[in-house]
Amino acid sequence: MPNYRRRRVPGGTYFFTLVTHERRRFLEQPAARAALRSAIGEVRQRWPFDVDAFVLLPDHLHCVWSLPPGDVDYSTRWNHIKGSFTRLWLATNGVEGEQSLSR
Repeated sequence: MPNYRRRRVPGGTYFFTLVTHERRRFLEQPAARAALRSAIGEVRQRWPFDVDAFVLLPDHLHCVWSLPPGDVDYSTRWNHIKGSFTRLWLATNGVEGEQSLSR
């Protein structure tokens, strides 16, 4: 597993880029956009954060978040957003990418 060095500033503002599995182009589909919007909304209710900027492209996204004062836990938020998005996407008959044997 990679040993990423990430700066963690309590209450900081962070820039993220996420890419779809194998760069599959589906994020522009209305069902994917709705699932992502819903997943982010669900997570923001439990773990608040501000979305300062968001760019959604067919195979990836960029966003800027600001966390509440004293909070550095963006990874939990992303973990739950990704899980919720996947469940919602599959519920709309979205197709999941193939997983390798190691997964």
